[in-house]
Amino acid sequence: MRKRAAVLCGAAAVLAGSVSALPAQASTPHSASTASAASTVSGLPGASGAPGARLAWKKCGTENYPTLQCASLTVPLDHGRPHGRQITLALSRVPHTAKTFQGPLLVNPGGPGGSGLTLAGFVASALPKEVAAQYDVIGFDPRGVGDSKPALDCRPGHFDPVRPDSVPVTRALEKANLNRARAFADACGKKYADLLPYIDTVQAVRDMDSIRAALGAEKLNYFGYSYGTYLGAVYGKLFPQRVRRLVLDSVVDPTGVWYDDNLSQDHAFNDRHRAFMAWVARNDGTYRLGTDPEKVEAKWYAMRAALAKKPAGGKVGASELEDTFIPGGYYNGYWPYLAEAFAAYVGAEDDGPLIEAYESFAAVDASGDNGYSVYTSVQCRDALWPRDWDQWREDTWEVHAKAPFMTWNNTWYNAPCAFWPTGSRIPVSVANAKLPPVLLFQATDDAATPYEGGVTMHHLLARSSLVVERGGGNHGITLSGNSCLDKHLAAYLTDGTVPRGRGEADAVCDALPDPKPLNARAATQDSRGSTLHGLLGFRG
Repeated sequence: MRKRAAVLCGAAAVLAGSVSALPAQASTPHSASTASAASTVSGLPGASGAPGARLAWKKCGTENYPTLQCASLTVPLDHGRPHGRQITLALSRVPHTAKTFQGPLLVNPGGPGGSGLTLAGFVASALPKEVAAQYDVIGFDPRGVGDSKPALDCRPGHFDPVRPDSVPVTRALEKANLNRARAFADACGKKYADLLPYIDTVQAVRDMDSIRAALGAEKLNYFGYSYGTYLGAVYGKLFPQRVRRLVLDSVVDPTGVWYDDNLSQDHAFNDRHRAFMAWVARNDGTYRLGTDPEKVEAKWYAMRAALAKKPAGGKVGASELEDTFIPGGYYNGYWPYLAEAFAAYVGAEDDGPLIEAYESFAAVDASGDNGYSVYTSVQCRDALWPRDWDQWREDTWEVHAKAPFMTWNNTWYNAPCAFWPTGSRIPVSVANAKLPPVLLFQATDDAATPYEGGVTMHHLLARSSLVVERGGGNHGITLSGNSCLDKHLAAYLTDGTVPRGRGEADAVCDALPDPKPLNARAATQDSRGSTLHGLLGFRG
């Protein structure tokens, strides 16, 4: 799934930051064609890369994370040929300060395609001090991402506005969108033919084990969000003897990688968008869009139709409008900003706030181009995708009939996989009875990684415990202000304690209240949640 997020700072500032993530997911695709060549995952190897390679850490602190350090690590492009071509991974670290040292805690924000360098600083600062002090918190840019070398950028400007309307109500619109998807896949194939066969989850997992070896650790602690949960589960499958603690937050369904998971995501995002419409209706005193959620939703779709004919500021057409509102499905802290833009356009015929929201939440810069390039490279390589466009069309229209908010938008986001220039792997089965206790966190109304995925992972990981945020709809729920969830996280990282219940969930925490309309107090009350969601990856 994809990542686009914004960090909300100060009283009303909305700062853009693109993130890749959140999920498409795992397993054999829905009626997928097997036309592309498949290669099975090789056996369970020993440490890959250069075990014991020394890391030269240098200061790279920021104003928010002054103790952050950075280093680089050389790993094989193909872990099956350890002495062949090498690539470089960018790493970050917040060192432990306590006498009790529990080893490295590797963190990942999701994507695929999300940079994890800053996440190390966030996790180290957001955990209780006495817990963070016992770990070296390690961030990394996965292969192809950010400061790792080489970094992918298949087709700069692929998301420049104004794109064709995502809903192909005419053959011309379908052809235009198909041409864009094919052009992206072709550009990746021409530019990175030597790299694409090695940009996938399994190779990234072997990179993680190279990081472990370079850190001199016998076992790894791992904390992953979104797609990072699949990355962690695959690591646990290939290297179960090297897992010490494993935390998975907002869990990818590993049996739907990646085609089926995206279809499930479409339904969940539509539900979350309707929840946002209901919130706008409840706050009619502020937004003046009506008290009936159905009528408010109708106004949103009328706005979409108007923008399809006349894009706001020559920038925000129908597809860009969807891009702008999709982040609201990841984090309800964005709702007040989105609602103000919606109300201004509909009620005051002022498109300025909408353009500002697009530029803050959805506009893609070079880092976004990089994230999307890695996103497609990993997902298209990870699993079998239909190569018959007729199947994509049929499945998408079927889902769109029930869930129109982002279904076609999501299809076009993933459509390069129908034309991808490499063969596909058989997805890794993450079923595992060899791991130590694993801790899972899942919100019941998460759109990016729907609740059923967390339950499925819970069943597949024999010694896992599932902590559920009841009524929560955000994606990435720990370290964002819910003390009940964070209590379980801290206990686990302190001494391995996990809750053990008798039902589907081992522990249940109530969700935090929905946000209030903007005012100076509301805009500053949840800085941790907004910072986290600016770091996480969207659509995976």
